[in-house]
Amino acid sequence: MAKRLAGATTLVLVAGALGAAAGCARGRAEDGARATRAVKAHVVRVQSRSVSRTVDSVGSLFPFEEVTVGSEVEGRVAQVYVDVGDRVAAGRPLVKIVPVELGLSLQQERAALEQIQARLTTPGGGPALKDPRDAAEVKRADADRTDLEQKYLRAKELFAQGLISKGTFDEAEARYNGARAAYDMAVQNVLTLRAQAAQRRASVALADKKLRDTVIRAPFAGQVKDRMVSPGQYVKVQTPVMVIVDTGRLRARLKVPEKMAGWVAVGQPVKVLVEAYPGRAFEGTVWRMSPSVDPQTRSFDVEALLDNREGVLRPGFFARASVVTSRVDHALVVPQDALRYLYGVYKVYKVDKSALRETEVKLGAQEGATVEIVSGLKDGEHVAVAAEGEELRDGAPVIAIP
Repeated sequence: MAKRLAGATTLVLVAGALGAAAGCARGRAEDGARATRAVKAHVVRVQSRSVSRTVDSVGSLFPFEEVTVGSEVEGRVAQVYVDVGDRVAAGRPLVKIVPVELGLSLQQERAALEQIQARLTTPGGGPALKDPRDAAEVKRADADRTDLEQKYLRAKELFAQGLISKGTFDEAEARYNGARAAYDMAVQNVLTLRAQAAQRRASVALADKKLRDTVIRAPFAGQVKDRMVSPGQYVKVQTPVMVIVDTGRLRARLKVPEKMAGWVAVGQPVKVLVEAYPGRAFEGTVWRMSPSVDPQTRSFDVEALLDNREGVLRPGFFARASVVTSRVDHALVVPQDALRYLYGVYKVYKVDKSALRETEVKLGAQEGATVEIVSGLKDGEHVAVAAEGEELRDGAPVIAIP
């Protein structure tokens, strides 16, 4: 009984082995038939073409100008005219400070100036004196000097004739010398008044400026980014009140590798993409370039200037930019449809003696529907682009179709 069971088991195992062998043989036959079955494909020649190089970079958008506006005078805030997001023209009032004290200071300075100018004008409120000798006090001193000069000369004659004593002559001479000194002092006083008037005019101008500074104005056209004060708040000199940004133009600050320093120049066109508007390219130009390279990143800064009159771009946006350079190289290109990406590498099917050969390639720049091949192919070789419904296989014969 045991012998019959063992024999039956052996027959089953042998039958299974024969079936498995037959299945493997059929699979290999099918794979071989599949590998030898021709596939239809478009055969494209690898072309050498002149390629304009672009520099791709990332960065952020910044306003063309940004300034924190501060108070130039001390006082209490009377009124705030604008708020965050408001557009302002150059010179538009932003904040007003209570002007009472500064207005009184201006009146004091003007009154002091008028007092000095009254002494520097001709009697009757005429025009300002051009010659110090025309001043009233100088004329009076000149008259006294002339009178005492005549008396001195007369006393000198009389003393020479022995008609008056030496004491009388000395007294006349002393009075004359005093009159001369008084005249010189009067002229000097007028010149001093002129200097004081100039100083007072400067004080009046300063007081007037401070009074006008009670209205804080926008330094340029833009938008209010931030507001720091409220009505009733007391501010001191240089207290920040508003942040104004000019967003009519934006700066795109980019990092460019040092090896591409010779490719980029001021004035070259730039295309910028932002995540807020996918698929839309914003055009600008290279505006500024840093003169030095960062030794840590081995890159240098480039600024592109973008027109933002529509107001769709905002400072702080993350930007992807492509700088179109003047560098032109000869490169091998193939259609993007000829590429296959698998396990981190790109491959193409090269047509070799009417058969497909899977070939690994390294890519360069992309331009439209074509891509640059850095290595893996040669000029004049052909690659296959699968027809609709066909699957390319290594070693398979290829039927070229238009």
